[in-house]
Amino acid sequence: AYIDTMMHLIHHTQGLRRYGTAALDLCYVACGRFDAYFEYSLSPWDVAAGSFIVQQAGGKVSDFSGGENYLNGREIIATNGELYEEVQKIVQKNLVQS
Repeated sequence: AYIDTMMHLIHHTQGLRRYGTAALDLCYVACGRFDAYFEYSLSPWDVAAGSFIVQQAGGKVSDFSGGENYLNGREIIATNGELYEEVQKIVQKNLVQS
């Protein structure tokens, strides 16, 4: 399901970038270098600071279902705010219903 989601995004976006650290990827969403980020199997220390920075920059953060359990739920979506609904629907369709 994760690969299917990545393939969908590869075919429907300008490109994907992953640097391997949630903290950096979330900061890149906050400053506008990335439009969105999603990942699973994360620990609270992986996303706590970065998710706060995204929110302070006006972005939106949630778990895959659109809820608030991204710190302890081991899954996160973060976007610039404008793309949140679209990214959340793609992730919800491919990863939550699998």
